[in-house]
This record gives sequence, structure tokens and C-alpha cells, in this order.
Amino acid sequence: MPCCCYCWISPTIVLFLLSISHCASAAVEDGLLNNGDFETPPPGGFSSSGGVSGMGEGATTIPGWNIGGTVELLESGQKQGGMILIVPQGSHAVRLGNEAEIRQNLELEKGSKYSVTFSAARTCAQLESLNVSVGTASQAVDLQTLYNVMGWDAYAFSFDAQSDDGEDDVLAFRNTGMEDDPTCGPIIDNVAIKKLFTPDKPQDNAVINGDFEEGPWMFPNETLGVLLPTNLDEETSSLPGWIVESNRAVRYIDSYHYDVPQGKRAIELLSGKEGIISQMVETTPEKEYNLTFTFGAAGDKCQQPLAIMAFAGDQAQNFHYSPTGNATNQVANLTFTARAERTRIAFYSVYYNTRIDDRSSLCGPVVDEVRVWGTSSASGIQARLFGFLATLLVVLMVLV
Repeated sequence: MPCCCYCWISPTIVLFLLSISHCASAAVEDGLLNNGDFETPPPGGFSSSGGVSGMGEGATTIPGWNIGGTVELLESGQKQGGMILIVPQGSHAVRLGNEAEIRQNLELEKGSKYSVTFSAARTCAQLESLNVSVGTASQAVDLQTLYNVMGWDAYAFSFDAQSDDGEDDVLAFRNTGMEDDPTCGPIIDNVAIKKLFTPDKPQDNAVINGDFEEGPWMFPNETLGVLLPTNLDEETSSLPGWIVESNRAVRYIDSYHYDVPQGKRAIELLSGKEGIISQMVETTPEKEYNLTFTFGAAGDKCQQPLAIMAFAGDQAQNFHYSPTGNATNQVANLTFTARAERTRIAFYSVYYNTRIDDRSSLCGPVVDEVRVWGTSSASGIQARLFGFLATLLVVLMVLV
């Protein structure tokens, strides 16, 4: 589609707009989207009043984005009444008024899976939600539930790129609410994207992405992790191989800000039974397996006790966190017999934990290094070893 954003702007401004590519889309790379942090000033600079309105379909007053309805550029420290509005990162963010939206064209690889990470907060005390979509894929994010006292959270949304070659996928954030106060509405900041890859299944492990190293984009300075909302489709999950079953999110964390048992990434289970991750793994009926995983504390001052409920087929068991010495994690094992060719494994936090320092930020146990392996393989090795030793013993007796 040809870009028509410049038809009403002077030549000087056109050159300026072209230089920062307001309308043009280019093949996206992992990381921050074009003006995804909203720090690029619009023509004429940032307004002290902040508010900008869409001037017809496709009008652009925020660099890199098309807008519809009333969209406000917020500045850090800006007040509304007696309340200071939240800007998650940097100096600027956007707020969407009633039924307002922002959009950006993305040149993506058709059939590939992507995950969008973004920060969001609500403005008023009313229930606010944000709809994020790309093509036919969409998800509503409920901003009423705050997972920490900072007033904002980072979320991830996954999708399959569907547009044909030469066409762009359109990423859109929309406020579907209609509040009495039109200035209320969700705040958005730090929009980034990452192309996802589903790791190969290890030879000795039926679990895909059991170490959680493949997942959504995380900013190096992101101290709150990234929330993974409910996603019942493992084919388009921001956490390849896994789904989030329940109505609350789980937190994707990194080793730079949390205690991670192994590697760089892990999952922190939040909200008790309301935050479940699961995966269907390939098994052989009537064969015995071990489900092993590492779990522990995230190092975020989470109030104990910590415990995980683990499921494997028709087996379930509580595992309480009780490390020895200076250890921050421990290994758990659950033995089960497969009843079908695919077996569900799942985890949730037994308790509804909050942080000690503020008593309200949600937290919980960390799970990592999930592995499912058949006990028969180990038994076979032992049997062969025993047979070899028995044969050797017979030979020695004959020689003697």
C-alpha cells in the first residue's frame, strides 16, 4: 500500500519524516520497534500538553506509528489531577483514549512465529484492558491485575505472520473501553519484537524447551521480567513448546535480575493455581518415565514457604522448597507410567506468594531444567552391564 502520510506536509518536513521513516516499513529485526519507546519527537517537538488526535484514517502524528482516535504522548512526571501518570521507561509513553489505537506496519516472514513484548499500565481505577493484534491473531490483556507495586508490567504476545510477500502485517494496540472520563485509558511503552524458534527435542528428553532458553524479547534493563498471559495454543506461544493454561500470567525471568537455576532464563510461577504452565510430551503407553526438574527461589524477596505442584499423566505431587546450605534451588523427581502416546506435564505454585518488602507484588517458586526420560533405558543399561559382569565372572572362573 503506498504511503500517503506526507501529502499535506511541507517539503522540509517531508525530508525530515523520510529521514526517520515514519510510514515506511522495513524488515524488522529482534529488538525495539521503530520508535517503540516513543522517544522520537514528532514534527515540531514534544507538546507540553501532550495530547494528539488522529486526523482521519492513516494520519500520523507519532513517528513510526499510525493512530486512530485520541492518543496522548505522556511525559515522565506528568500529572492528572493529584496523580502522577506512569511512564514505564524513559521520558515518554502513549496513552490510548476511548476506542483509540496505534498501529505500525511490520515486514515479517510469512509463516514464522513472532512475539511482541510491551510495557503497559492503567491510568484510572476502573477496569482497563488492552487489545493487541496482528492480522487475525489478537489477545486482550487485563490491566486491572497488578503484579508489582511499580504500577506497570511487561507482557508478551505471540502470533504467526500471515501476510503474503509484498504485504505488511499490522501490529495494533487498541483501547476497547468507553469510560465516562475520556482521559482514562491504558498506557503503552517499550514495544519490541522477536522471531521465535522452537528448539529441537533433545535425544534424551521428551520435553521441548525444557530449559526455557527460547522465549520472548527481554530488555537488558528489564527488572520485572516479562509476563506471559493465558495462551492455550502451543503452536503460537511466546514460550515455545509450552502453554499457559490459567487466567493469570506466569513470569519469564532472566539471570541478570533473578536467581536462575541453569542458563539465562527460567519461569517464575505466580498466583497459585491461577498460573499454570503445561506441555504435552511424546510417550510410549505403559512405559515408565521420570519427570525431573529444578526449582527454587527467584531471589526477589518472595515470602516463603515456596512449593510446586507437579503433574505427569495421572500422577501429581507437591514439592516443598527446602534447600541445604547456601543452595537456592533443588532437584525434584516424579515417576509415572504413561497411559497414552502423549502425556501432559504441568506445574503451578502451591501457595499464593507475595514479596516480603511490599506485601503485594506477586512472586513464587522458579522452575527450570524440566526433563522427561524413560526409566527403561537406564534399566536396560544396568541389565547389559550386569550381563557383561556375569559373563566376565564365568570366564574368570573357567580360567582359574
